[in-house]
Amino acid sequence: MESDERFLQVFSDLDRHFGRLMEKFSGRNNPAVFLAAALTSRSCRKGHVCLDLPGCAGKPVIAEVQEDGPADFIPDIPEGLLPVCPSLSSWQEILRASPVVGRPGEYKPLILDDDGRLYLYRYWFYEDLLIRFLEGCADSHTETDFREAEEPVFNWPELEESLHRVFPGDWPTSEYIGKKFEEPFPDMQRIAALAVLRKRFVVISGSPGTGKTTAAARILALLQRLKRGSNLRIALAAPTGKAAIRLEEAMKKACGSFSPEFQPEKAMTLHRLLGVIPGSPYFRHNPDNPLPYDLVVVDEASMVDLPLMAKLVSALYPTSRLLLLGDRDQLASVEAGAVLGDLCGLVEGENSYSPAFLENIGKIAGVPFVFPKTAGPQSPLADSIIFLRKNYRFDKESGIGQLSSAVNQGNFEGALSILKSAHFADIGWQVLPESQNLGLGLKNAVLSYFKEYLQAVRNSEDLERLFTLFERFRILCAFRRGSFGVLAVNVLLENLLRSEGLIYGDGRWYPGRPVMITQNDYALELFNGDVGLTLPDRTDGGLSVFFRDPEKGFRHFAPFRLPEHESVYAMTIHKSQGSEFDEVLMLLSDRETPLLTRELVYTGVTRAKKRLSLWGREDSLRKAISRRTERISGLRSALRQFGCKETT
Repeated sequence: MESDERFLQVFSDLDRHFGRLMEKFSGRNNPAVFLAAALTSRSCRKGHVCLDLPGCAGKPVIAEVQEDGPADFIPDIPEGLLPVCPSLSSWQEILRASPVVGRPGEYKPLILDDDGRLYLYRYWFYEDLLIRFLEGCADSHTETDFREAEEPVFNWPELEESLHRVFPGDWPTSEYIGKKFEEPFPDMQRIAALAVLRKRFVVISGSPGTGKTTAAARILALLQRLKRGSNLRIALAAPTGKAAIRLEEAMKKACGSFSPEFQPEKAMTLHRLLGVIPGSPYFRHNPDNPLPYDLVVVDEASMVDLPLMAKLVSALYPTSRLLLLGDRDQLASVEAGAVLGDLCGLVEGENSYSPAFLENIGKIAGVPFVFPKTAGPQSPLADSIIFLRKNYRFDKESGIGQLSSAVNQGNFEGALSILKSAHFADIGWQVLPESQNLGLGLKNAVLSYFKEYLQAVRNSEDLERLFTLFERFRILCAFRRGSFGVLAVNVLLENLLRSEGLIYGDGRWYPGRPVMITQNDYALELFNGDVGLTLPDRTDGGLSVFFRDPEKGFRHFAPFRLPEHESVYAMTIHKSQGSEFDEVLMLLSDRETPLLTRELVYTGVTRAKKRLSLWGREDSLRKAISRRTERISGLRSALRQFGCKETT
């Protein structure tokens, strides 16, 4: 290692600095500590919670793909110069002898557990915090009829009457019971309501259109009815401002159709819910100052990273309930962790419950209730995890629905057949053009969408209509960089719109410029992913950037006050999470890269509500659909071990 330091290119500057710092504190000339620390830092940057030592012991360190580098840069290092990790036994022995490495529960920079997972201390702390919260939720009322809980809230006759009022219709006939039916079970929303009544913590997972928000709205209406006029304190939250606005709108629409007397609370971002302290990673609400709510509902939970989820659960009262809504098959959070995916992965198969919970369901349904059983012990959290499969937005005639299902199942041939089929009016497929022809292709495909929006800006139409016009269509790119990345595509589009006379003004700022925040600013309460429109400010005649706000309607800022930002005619699929558009044009990469995965394609496809045009190449699409994203953590393993202890 010391004779040629070209191998250090496999790490970023941050990883190298951290590795050298740990090596220095551990005693000089300790390459095994340097390597472990640098790899752990790199793993966390790539979204993992920890480093899996058994997975890399005795193997050469693979150079990482740097998506923000030119052409997804991979350092060209001779194989003989790649560092080789020590064997597992010797590596663990060296690390355990180091003063910078501790065991779980100790306060040291690195934490090594008994299964060979090496953590940065703060990620171990956050994971442990979440595990302890979930274990407490699994303990509460487990194998207990909620009608006989220590603090009964609902009486049985009222519960039956309220359930049938909020969830009208009969339960399925006995022909469904205990069978593996072809159609999705139709009453999972009602079962989700029973889970929320019975458990402190519940996850409702399903693809777009399966009624997650509708189920949540009905559950809130049910809880309010059962409280008999004593209003529950309910918070609605989401990771981004856009997702919070969508949650609030969907809640109001759902409640208006079946429970007009129940008006849901305004939604807010998780950061606003917890109370940002400017210049600090901490929040005002914490274990010493809990959130003043009986129930917290979080939408788009797949976007919530481990640190934010841990801070949320630590800020709840011991009696508060938490309901997470999300799609387990979407991309995981940008930061470390895949909390929703780990939680949903606890259930071996879908919708498998404890005998006590099935008995509760059967009492309400009026018939014995059985779901197909799975082998092995179930997690005590299984009663808390509900999967919705019946899709109310996409039927069998929907190409978007069929394509998302095929992608999710890893079925490339089926996906390609759907894309090329003339049967589906809401799907389009085009071979990705050569990079030099992309501008012309975009002009023919998207000019009309942006033309109507920019003409409405020139006509000074109202804010709500301008946002509606802009949000109906979006170009989604797989990555930021490269000929088909958002940086290049946004430049192409601005040049195109200028050449068509739709952008007036020569400067960077012009009326109608859409921008996306790319760095959190806690003082302004503007966060990564927030989208604003640049419009004339009627108060002073200058330009201001307007943002939708779930509480205040709209807020506006002078352009010079904004944190880091960029134009957003096109955005990455990652940044599109929490958003939906009537129509989407999705551009896949023109080259093979490990960063192109099934979850990326699925997330892009499911952003479209009415029409999707996908431009790509068959070989890269095939590899993407066959490649799964994996996030390393100890959450699922810890909760499974807890479940085995409880059931044996």
